[in-house]
Amino acid sequence: MPHPADFVDAHRRHWADVELLFEHDRWANADQLYGFSAECGLKAVMRTLGMPVDATGTPGPEHRVHVQEIWSIFETFAGDRGGARRLRALPVGAPFSDWSQHDRYAHRRHFRQEQVEPHREAARGIRAMVREAQQDGRP
Repeated sequence: MPHPADFVDAHRRHWADVELLFEHDRWANADQLYGFSAECGLKAVMRTLGMPVDATGTPGPEHRVHVQEIWSIFETFAGDRGGARRLRALPVGAPFSDWSQHDRYAHRRHFRQEQVEPHREAARGIRAMVREAQQDGRP
């Protein structure tokens, strides 16, 4: 049985680890963790906006997707639930459209700092959005 989902803690944990990887030029794993950090951050904010979860904190199948898919879902979800303020904090565009969880199987030679940096900046923006939600008493 998996442990209960804690999107805020997972977001923070992935962020802390990924910054260590980035500082040591570990681009392949850094890229993956920026995506997971952003994904967990978006889901943390969605929880505050009423995303349904089961008893373990796991969202339904429509929200059980990775960052490249949850990005547009988040935009619609937040827009439909009075989350305009959160949408304003969302980094512009679809910065994870070129990210894939399947890249965890790829050889490290396929990753360079210049392709990881936009993911880092987008994840940093999500981090700010999560902090803002916390300052508002959520999550």
